Amino acid sequence: MDFEWSHLLQAKAPPLIGVDISSSAVKMVELGEAPKNKYRVERYAIEPLTRDAVVDGNVNNLDAVGECMRRAWKRLGTRIKNVALALPAAAVITKKIIVPTGLREDDLAVQVETEANQYIPFALDEVNLDFQVIGPAPSSPEESEVLIAASRKEKVEDRVAAAQAAGLRAVVMDVEPYATQIALEEVLRQLPEAGKDQTIAVIDTGASVMAVNVLRNGQSVYMRDQPFGGNQLTQDIQRHFNLSPEEAETAKRNGGLPETYEAEVLAPFRETLALEVARALQFFFTSTQFNEVHHILLAGGCAMVPGLEDTVVARTQVNTIIANPFVNMDLSGRIRPRQLAQDAPALLIACGLGLRRFDPS
Repeated sequence: MDFEWSHLLQAKAPPLIGVDISSSAVKMVELGEAPKNKYRVERYAIEPLTRDAVVDGNVNNLDAVGECMRRAWKRLGTRIKNVALALPAAAVITKKIIVPTGLREDDLAVQVETEANQYIPFALDEVNLDFQVIGPAPSSPEESEVLIAASRKEKVEDRVAAAQAAGLRAVVMDVEPYATQIALEEVLRQLPEAGKDQTIAVIDTGASVMAVNVLRNGQSVYMRDQPFGGNQLTQDIQRHFNLSPEEAETAKRNGGLPETYEAEVLAPFRETLALEVARALQFFFTSTQFNEVHHILLAGGCAMVPGLEDTVVARTQVNTIIANPFVNMDLSGRIRPRQLAQDAPALLIACGLGLRRFDPS
């Protein structure tokens, strides 16, 4: 494979497409430059994945994922074949270390390997290892903080192979929470004082996992995954209306369910989801020194459940908004604004990966 694992946390990249491989879909976002230092959404696509092709962040069916990526790329209608991909947080071990400032690259690499040996429960020849200097250490200006990231080689190779099967070339491999945080910078600008000195809980609810990431001044202070997601709603629809899993999923996405759906199925699911959000905040408060959250950002496919914003506010008494990183971006003529607003919460990772081409670091 011609992919080199030197880009796990490295930002700079050629024109590329951000590609998020989730358990339910492949999502692609292509961003371009616009006047006044703005970005423009050139194209995006969401292509549903077959069931069990990706399970718990692992590529289970390489052919199915590769084929889905090929269909998404074709729907995108672009010529760009370079892609930025991301691994789920569970597949990556990250650790911050402190090193003397001014080390040469070779010496830094040796120190990183030495540190990594202590923290990584695998032989180093079984992992892809990368690092990035974050900046001066909080405790001493003569030392630097370095972020180490490591993943089992097969986790990386599965995603790279799926891209290759689709005729695409992986040039960047990131980690999903970091890609999300890049996109969230666009969302935070929509908050009072851009969220400065405020505690912000990002609740990203996909098909099977509610990923909780609490931020303060751009830094993650708490992360946790809860086993809950949109598959629960699919199962509720399936049981209530006696449908197959495929019929239930299609009905959930496209509508056409009986009038009783809203009151008997969707409303209880919405309440359960809001309760899970409240539980997530309680876990956060009991696990950290924090006792307040100023804003909740809802992301992921479940964020667009009608009425969820109000239900979460009622349950948590915390200001809640739907995360849309595209609000201040220009849109190309091929983008339908209303549809993009609907899809935006599910595109955070793909958007963050798409933004990698503009990051100079």
